[in-house]
Amino acid sequence: MILITNDDGIVAPGIRALVEVARKFGEVLVVAPDSPQSGQGHAITLNQPLKLRKVKVFDEVDAYECTGTPVDCVKLAKNVLLKGQKIDLCISGINHGANSALNILYSGTMSAAMEASIEKIDSIGFSLLDFSFEADFTSAKYYAEKIIRSVLEQPMGDCKLLNVNIPACPLEEIKGMKVCRQGNGTWVEDFQEGHDPRGEKYYWLTGKFVSFEDEGDKNNDIWALKNNYVSIVPSGHDLTYYSEIDNFKHLENI
Repeated sequence: MILITNDDGIVAPGIRALVEVARKFGEVLVVAPDSPQSGQGHAITLNQPLKLRKVKVFDEVDAYECTGTPVDCVKLAKNVLLKGQKIDLCISGINHGANSALNILYSGTMSAAMEASIEKIDSIGFSLLDFSFEADFTSAKYYAEKIIRSVLEQPMGDCKLLNVNIPACPLEEIKGMKVCRQGNGTWVEDFQEGHDPRGEKYYWLTGKFVSFEDEGDKNNDIWALKNNYVSIVPSGHDLTYYSEIDNFKHLENI
């Protein structure tokens, strides 16, 4: 069984592209949010009930829309819809926009895949570097199929989560795939101030992403994507900064 979810909503073109690919490999179940949930990260719903509705969105594929977050979708799929049934692979996406570098921390797409990986399920998040609703998913589908086939034929080991980003360029311009580390960068944020029709002030988050990577370092996803490679980052859940543990040992004695 292949479980598919996303954060752009069940009618997004990206998830339709992923369903087209995944159904080549066996039985598929889709559980996705009923509305866009970008930027939700690993949020879960605690203060209101969740609802699942079976919908006819994909031909010959069972699909459910969920009123909750992407992580809620995975939890409900595993514990309610597929209770007791083995999930061979969970795939999330194809996201409209990058989830490289620091974006993984904010991404609902990647958090859904991460939730499955916490449950020891092989999981992949796919993202295309194009925010447009009319984005061309040709390249993304081509590489998603190659990666899904490989993971199903040779299941993952200790690492249960891959973060895959695909450049927004024609298939013939992509140079290949690069397994690498997460790049170092951050968002330089700006809040645009405005006033609503009642005269009340509001703020709209904008900004730009800035890389802190050395231009000569080719072993990170920022470089890979900039140079038209599909980036594949083996990812995990442990946020410990191991090299700094000894530097903070003095706190045990204060």
